[in-house]
Amino acid sequence: MSAARLVAIEIQDASGCEALPAEESIRTWATYALGGDARGELTIRIVSETESADLNSRYRRKPGSTNVLAFPSEAPSAAFADGDLPPLGDLAICARVVAREAGEQGKPLDAHWAHIVIHGVLHLLGYDHETDSQALAMEARERDLLAAFGVADPYENRGQTDVIGA
Repeated sequence: MSAARLVAIEIQDASGCEALPAEESIRTWATYALGGDARGELTIRIVSETESADLNSRYRRKPGSTNVLAFPSEAPSAAFADGDLPPLGDLAICARVVAREAGEQGKPLDAHWAHIVIHGVLHLLGYDHETDSQALAMEARERDLLAAFGVADPYENRGQTDVIGA
């Protein structure tokens, strides 16, 4: 990897799902959400419902699979030598949950994928939705980022299936 590259994104597909967006699209959405000042490595693992449910249970103590789980890195940036990229964190995205939600919500699959990738990256950057004010700030940032890709407001017709994991 060249020293000039500031963000490295590894995509691992363990989902067994065929209807996935292009890896370049996933990288583009993630890189855009990270912003121009980001420096580090991000791993995006596309998982099965079984793996998602296991991770959700183990780390969030919640049953069942979810669309995205974010695991921010706990390694201090100062621990890495010049030229080494510090880990930003990992995302686990359940392809089948994303596809099911897109269908239930009447959203284009790629638009929902863009939303889920951006949502997960924002969690790695410290955004959350535990309180109303946090949710409003995070949703506003998501809307701004998604608009750059021509994706409609994902919260416009909020329904019972609009719950986003983290």
